Amino acid sequence: MEGLKFLRSTQIIILGICFVVATIVSTMIFSKGLLQLKKFSGEVISVTGSAEKQIESDYIVWRSSFAVKNPQLKTAYANIQEDLKKVKDYLLSKGIKENEIVISQISTAGVYKKNEKGNDTNEIEAYVLSQGIEVRSNDVKRIDEVSRQSTELINQDIPFISQAPEYFYTKLSELKIEMLAKATDDAKQRAISMANSTGNKIGAIRSAKMGVFQITPITSTDVSWYGENDTSSFEKKVMAVVTASFAIE
Repeated sequence: MEGLKFLRSTQIIILGICFVVATIVSTMIFSKGLLQLKKFSGEVISVTGSAEKQIESDYIVWRSSFAVKNPQLKTAYANIQEDLKKVKDYLLSKGIKENEIVISQISTAGVYKKNEKGNDTNEIEAYVLSQGIEVRSNDVKRIDEVSRQSTELINQDIPFISQAPEYFYTKLSELKIEMLAKATDDAKQRAISMANSTGNKIGAIRSAKMGVFQITPITSTDVSWYGENDTSSFEKKVMAVVTASFAIE
């Protein structure tokens, strides 16, 4: 019986020692792994890459308007209908297609007589009717040229007011993907250059964040944190910025 008790006591002691040793070893392995994890997560390099590309607008929106004034509303309406026909015939003669012309609703305003103090009265002196026309087309250069020639309508006694055309690029979604890829590659090349200067190498990309994406006139040097979308110029410059982090090996 005493031998059996001694054997059991010895087994308990051995198991206790094994448990302590296993705990110490596990703690050391975990600590080493934690240190390696911290080291792995801490040694990164963050860089900013950019890409630029020049593009030409492929869509144009040109707005214009004209107005008539007459004491009689019915006469004013007839006059503006006549002028609208002249303007539309002019645009069609310049090669603009029917489906590219958008005619807005007529805007009507009253001009009130003034009293001896120069204040408006309740009596209408005349009516002013305004007509807006918008041209939308993919034929950018043709519409741009017509917009510059449209003052010819003044010779037809039409007080034609032409606004500056707006220029757009319709394939912006595809372009953005292309530009972001180039900006990310630029960031990688910058990271490689910086790492090589210290005798290191870069590993896998850890994170990437899109920065400013803007469209400006081709000669512009403006940069804004919220990005710009220029519509005033036919030739444009697109810039994409990406901030990326890479592991250091």
